[in-house]
Amino acid sequence: MITSAIESFFAQGQWLLSLYVALGTVACFIAGKHLLLLNPALRETRQLNLDAAKDRVTRSFYPPIQKRSKTWGLLTQLSVFLFIVPFSVTTAAKPWWEVLLDIFVILMVYDFFYYLVHRFLFHDGPLGAPLKWVHAVHHQMKNPCRMDSSYLHPIETSLGIALYGATFGLLALTMGDFNLVTAVVTFVAFSAINQHNHDLMEVDRFPFKYLKYMSDMHHVHHARFVGGNFATISLFYDWLFGTYDTGGGWGKHKRESATA
Repeated sequence: MITSAIESFFAQGQWLLSLYVALGTVACFIAGKHLLLLNPALRETRQLNLDAAKDRVTRSFYPPIQKRSKTWGLLTQLSVFLFIVPFSVTTAAKPWWEVLLDIFVILMVYDFFYYLVHRFLFHDGPLGAPLKWVHAVHHQMKNPCRMDSSYLHPIETSLGIALYGATFGLLALTMGDFNLVTAVVTFVAFSAINQHNHDLMEVDRFPFKYLKYMSDMHHVHHARFVGGNFATISLFYDWLFGTYDTGGGWGKHKRESATA
């Protein structure tokens, strides 16, 4: 049965769908990087993060953790592109509004599940946050830079990528296969937003204010292990569930009401 499934996989060209998504994602990252760096403000931000990273890589423990995290991440991504993407993507054309809606739904549903995992498994769960010891590796960086987005315990690296892949696949089962463009855009957004949240950023003017705001809020999260802001794509679920934290602590209002 396994042999016939593999033969069908290659005979029907499903593997090409994964290849197209992978190549499209890489191409967008390369092109986007060059285009964004045409802007002086974004070049300034990039240099700020490169300077911070120079100090990180001199620490004996830092490069091995980075290498291990990236290796596990690559293997997990390979699994997603082998076992989920080929059966969730189509080259059939869709209306532009449906593509935009699909992108929005995928990212927000993923962010909902990520919020739950991040909050209740890594930080403050009813079972005592069973994976707090895993997430503690990432929280060694109290004031992270862009490179620290991959400074993770390998379990966290694989869990995050697998969670995104599972969300993508399950939504495809319920909503129908996603257009190739949808897959590329969401994979790029998933990676780029997670990386940017760790950016050190000093530019605070239009049109970069929201980018700095998102980065600042994630740095609030890193500054204290008891901080809020558990979502990663947006702060909507933190606002919805009362964990939005601008620096005073998301549970502050509860403590104040309890002592009143």
